[in-house]
Amino acid sequence: RVYAEEIEGTVYYYTDTTGLEVDLIVELNDGRWGGIEVKLGENEVDKASANLLKLATISTRKPAFLMILTNTRMAYQRPDGVYVIPLGCLKP
Repeated sequence: RVYAEEIEGTVYYYTDTTGLEVDLIVELNDGRWGGIEVKLGENEVDKASANLLKLATISTRKPAFLMILTNTRMAYQRPDGVYVIPLGCLKP
């Protein structure tokens, strides 16, 4: 939430009746939003990406970004467009 407040954003948790869950939704005042899944291991990246992409398809607005924050050494963008970012990229 601290990072979102710096850019005048709000953080939400998303869940719906189908069981779809996304850990964090960051929404800015201008309506832009991004989805973030936080996972402890890289073995969960595919499932996290599927959740984010499903949310993007049911949303009425296109996300500005979709990101998985996890324990990886390097940041990269998957072929499906989802960013995978190391936890270490968060500054204290």
